[in-house]
This record gives sequence, C-alpha cells and structure tokens, in this order.
Amino acid sequence: MKIAVVDGHSTGRALVSVLLSRGAACVHVQTSPHMSDYFTRGFRPEDYEILLDGTAGPAALARELRDLHVDRVTAGTESGVTLADTLNHLMGLPGNRYETLAARRDKQVMGDTAAAAGVRVPLSGAFTDVDAAVAWYEAHCTGEAVVKPPRSAGSDNVRFCRTPQDVQAACKAVLTADDFLGRPNEVALVQERVLGTEYYANTVSYRGVHRVAELWRYTKRTSDRGSPVYDYEEPVPIASPEAAPIRRFVGAVLDALGVENGAAHTEVMVTPHGPVLIESGARLGGGTAPHVVERYSGISQTRLLAETLMVPEALEAFDDSAVVWHGAVRNVALVNSTPGTVRSLDWTARVESLPTLVHLAHSAVVGRRLPETTDLLTSPGYVYLAAEDPQDVRSDYERLRAMESEGLYLG
Repeated sequence: MKIAVVDGHSTGRALVSVLLSRGAACVHVQTSPHMSDYFTRGFRPEDYEILLDGTAGPAALARELRDLHVDRVTAGTESGVTLADTLNHLMGLPGNRYETLAARRDKQVMGDTAAAAGVRVPLSGAFTDVDAAVAWYEAHCTGEAVVKPPRSAGSDNVRFCRTPQDVQAACKAVLTADDFLGRPNEVALVQERVLGTEYYANTVSYRGVHRVAELWRYTKRTSDRGSPVYDYEEPVPIASPEAAPIRRFVGAVLDALGVENGAAHTEVMVTPHGPVLIESGARLGGGTAPHVVERYSGISQTRLLAETLMVPEALEAFDDSAVVWHGAVRNVALVNSTPGTVRSLDWTARVESLPTLVHLAHSAVVGRRLPETTDLLTSPGYVYLAAEDPQDVRSDYERLRAMESEGLYLG
C-alpha cells in the first residue's frame, strides 16, 4: 500500500514510522516552502519514496499521485488538512465531506456549521475592523472574551480579554500578524469565553464511524499577557461516566463538520450547562509521544490511524470503551519563565533524574535564544510522568516546576 502524507510534521512523523513498520510506502506532499521550524524540525526525507511540491496545484498533484499509484491521502498536521481533503475529493478516495471543507479550517465557519447542526458553540463574530470588534464585544459579551486568528493553530495569537481595551489590543495584534504558516491574518475572531473543565478527544473515523482512541483532561494557566499556557493533561478512561457526555458530543461535532475518514483532534469545554465546542482539527493531535501512550493504554490515535489507513474496515471492530490506562500518567508542558540564551543541555540530566519521568521531548538548542513561555508555540517541549501512585507523579511535577522557577533551561 502507498500512502501520501500532506505535511508529515509534528505527530505526522510518528504516523509515518508506524506506516513504514507495517510495510507501507509513503509519499510526502509539502504545502509550503516556508513552514515554521516548530513543525518541520525532525523531518526525515529518507522516510519517503518521493517528495512532492504541494504548491503545484491540487489537480496536478492529484494526477501525479494517481500516476504514483497512491492508495490513501492523509494530513500529517494542521497545515495539511485542506489539501489532503481536496486531494481525496479529486482522486475519489475515502476522505471528509468536501462541501464542509471550510468548516474544518476556518474557526468562524466551523462554529456556524456546528451550530446549524445543533452543536453548542461559543457566541462569536469575525472582524476585519478593530472598532467593529470592540463594539460587538460590548454589545454581546457580559464577561471575558477570546480573540484568535480564525485559521491558525496551537495557541498562536490567542488572547483572553476582560475589557474593551483588551479586545482592541488583541485584535490589533492578530490583524497585524501572520499566522503560523506565514500568511497574513485578514480577520480576527472574537468569542465569548466559556468556562468549565476542558478536554480533548483524539479520534479516528472511517465511513462516518467514529472511535475515540484517547481522551485527555487539560489543565492550563493564563500568561501575564492573557494567552493560554499549557500546564499538563491527564487521560480520562473512555468508558467512565466522566467521558460519556463528551464522547456523544464529539461524535455530533464530527458529523456536523463532515469528518468521515481519518483523524481528528477535538477540544471541548464542559460547562455547568453541558459540553461546548472550542474547536476541532481534522488531523492527529500534536504534542504527543504515541509510543508512551501505547505503553500505558495499549493504543494511541497515531497507531489506530495507521491501522485504519492500512485496513479501514478494522476500525468498526475497535472497541474504544475497552481502552484501559495502567497507572497514573501526566503529559506536562515545559514552561520557561526566564528568556535568554541556552548555554548547555546539562539541564536534561536533571529532568531525566525525576523518578517518574518516562519521556522528554524538547526543542532547546545551545546558543539559541529561548523565549519566555507565553503560549504553546513558545514552550520548550514536554515530558511524560508515569507511576502506579498518582502522588509520585504529582511530586515530580512539583519538582519540575521548582527547577523551572530557577531558570532551568538556560544552563
């Protein structure tokens, strides 16, 4: 089997490794020559049979992929979602509903499409004019608002706002910046901020059948400038009462957005009035080490997607309610509080000495400046902590945060 991966970066790298181990051949399609190093670092061109320029145009690419006898097309990361869906449509391969393509990338269209299907979403508006955005906030929001680019990823230029002045500053920041792909933001999205407990579901679908491979509960902070800072996340048993309403809600979201085949990463806020959609991406979840997830639960979204790409009909037989986590696991985002130049990587030994540490992933480079962590894109990396006793995990988490407060990453 031959599989084309569009922007095989982030977790897409792990997907390709699993596909290769299963005997598949892979073709890479790159949507842009100017992608951020945040996504492209660690890319292994040798994993692919051929590398294709995705800027050639979808019709030409579809013909080339047909000539290469490609059987399936999938997105490796967020930037590949639109092109992957377009190629599947042109090639007649199992993909997502083409008529809802925009709803899977533009967050305003996403909210409108989901709401039209009866899915609860935050009240929102999209604006090209800062004054209009402020006026909308004053008329429609009684509490906090969230300002974000409608087509970016991660927590790029996301701001929590309490006042009209906050909204004004946040919208100016969005409208004068490029997104993570280097494209100008033409619109700023303003949403009411919904409060509760936030989760994400990593799913795999085939022909409209959805299975939850992983369900995690977020814990986040807010930076001094009002942006979300990832703290840690912990798995939620999929068969638990806590998970039941989220699973039903996520299935409705995927149906509304036309996700029928492939992976999706869906963020949900559970409020006192029930679940609310934050956003959904038709691709693998990022910031994960699939082999660690598999060690403690038996499956990961990445492996389930690879197996579904190879043997699609097998997904229906996968019982997601039977997924059981062993021990306590916590995925902890690294937080750098002191910007400066990295002088050495000796700090990695201190982190690896934590008794419950099972995996460290980082982007620090000696001689390169490390910014203060103010959002997901400025985090130096992440670790997995795991143990039988949850208190052991909590203790090592606190030790890690104490080390960070002393300028851990600058050496």
